[in-house]
Amino acid sequence: MSRAEGEVNNVDKIPAEQKGAFHQFLKSLATFSGDLSSLACPAFLLAPVSLIEYSKYRTQHPELLTAITESDDEMQRMLALVKWYISSLNASFSSRVPEGEWEKKPYNPVLGEQYFMTWGEVDGCGETDVTCEQVSHHPPITGFYIHNKKAGISLNGHNGQKTRFSSTSLICEQVGQSLLTLENRDNEAYFFTSPPLTVNGIWYAAPYIELTGNAYIQSTTGFYATIEFTSRGWISGEKNHFKCYIRKNAGNPKEYLFKVEGQWSGKSTITPYGTKQSSFFLDVNEGEPAPMKDKELDQMDEMETRRIWQKVSDAIRAGDTQTASVEKSKIENKQRAERREREEQSVQWTPKYFTWEQNHPTIFSLQRMLASALKNKYDPSNAGNWVFNQQQ
Repeated sequence: MSRAEGEVNNVDKIPAEQKGAFHQFLKSLATFSGDLSSLACPAFLLAPVSLIEYSKYRTQHPELLTAITESDDEMQRMLALVKWYISSLNASFSSRVPEGEWEKKPYNPVLGEQYFMTWGEVDGCGETDVTCEQVSHHPPITGFYIHNKKAGISLNGHNGQKTRFSSTSLICEQVGQSLLTLENRDNEAYFFTSPPLTVNGIWYAAPYIELTGNAYIQSTTGFYATIEFTSRGWISGEKNHFKCYIRKNAGNPKEYLFKVEGQWSGKSTITPYGTKQSSFFLDVNEGEPAPMKDKELDQMDEMETRRIWQKVSDAIRAGDTQTASVEKSKIENKQRAERREREEQSVQWTPKYFTWEQNHPTIFSLQRMLASALKNKYDPSNAGNWVFNQQQ
């Protein structure tokens, strides 16, 4: 039975030595209150990778990212942005999970953890460099900067999670915001948010992700988009469904320019306002992901993610959950000891690659444009961003 058809039960596949830990984990979920990011997860439910690496999936198809800059028409650039945005959701929350496998929890990055990689060229788009740093551990926040020099396009933002347990699901509110800049278009910018997500199937040891709620995009050219995400119901509905309305800030909010609808993990169509003529928009499963370029382990600094988690990841891949748990505890205990030492010495930790800007002028301006268009539906908590240090 697939995820689309119902829950799969993997409880019988849990290693014997981990069953007690799994049941204790479920009890902890049911009674825990507050942010779940600090809750320990059984080793068999862990993915052999840190959450910090997940930011790279935003540009798994760099040819869609760089296509945003190509058209001289502002509306076409907005549509290209939406196309890339939907593809990034599929790469981040669906296609990265191998066929026949289930969602597993990545490691919580340690403070100062770093990740660097490059997406190779696709269709002449040039290489795309990714830089990530864990700028906060409690709450967990990752700063990221993605840049394609050839196309003159950059993506700078931060992402964190506020998690809680509800009934049988894990609810994850994605906090943070992102700013995409077209350097070759007079720094034309696009501000966007990320939708909440729900992790289902935990009680059956077969977790999977669904997106819910809303996400928003606002451009400096005066276009904005509202994206509604819905999950499949018990009886009817389409899994991973989304509906996106693109409007002009100065226009009638009841009228849209285009409606894009379909599956963020599959195909979607586009329909101009006032017509019933829908046409193909995007198939996120077309084309292969760009080739990934990662440094060799012996070339990595001690704060780079794969060096930090090497022994844990090796144990997980070998099916040695006991060693994985021991090595993971060593890293977590070292993190706690370092935090206590900083507190005792009254030392403030500072990120190497990112600086917090409390009121980023472009983000503040775009948030105001969006809030004015959406009235009471959008109320950002701040206009800050973890800005990449260009001198690095």
